[in-house]
Amino acid sequence: MNARPVGYSRTTFTELMIPAYANFGGKIHGGIILSLMDKVAYACAAKHAGTYVVTVSVEGVNFLQPVEVGELVSLHASVNYVGRSSMVVGIKVTAENIRTGEQKHTNTSYFTMVAKDDTTGKPIEVPKLLLETPEDARRFLESMKRRELKNAYKDDFDNEKVRLKLHESMELLHTERCEVGYEMD
Repeated sequence: MNARPVGYSRTTFTELMIPAYANFGGKIHGGIILSLMDKVAYACAAKHAGTYVVTVSVEGVNFLQPVEVGELVSLHASVNYVGRSSMVVGIKVTAENIRTGEQKHTNTSYFTMVAKDDTTGKPIEVPKLLLETPEDARRFLESMKRRELKNAYKDDFDNEKVRLKLHESMELLHTERCEVGYEMD
């Protein structure tokens, strides 16, 4: 299986934000943006893999600025990393005011997608990623580091959950914005 360059599957979606996408505050629902991000991640990863893919995780969904009705939202996606069957798709979201031409960065996120066999539904191997620029290499290395840190955090948190003693930790709640509404044994 030949390696495919990052540019082979680079994908951009652009969509006009209409009033039906807005919440009661007049801003575009975060769920609309997430849905568009999932679609562009699918298109990008499926093109690289040449097969059906599924979303297995989403990291770093931070809404940096609100998106307004009437703005053009562009979602720029590229495969940043590949494993055996998985791919990390980096997505940058920008919104453009059509009248003024002003653009703003609204989101960056990372979707992990896995290629699946059409008949068995089992994960299948994807082509390697051809890194043609220093930017491609930087993104690949950053994805490796993000994965390493995510796994370390998961292990640390799982260990903390096991060590957590509810009775001994209740005093920590007194300084928080909560009330305990049950009797402790």
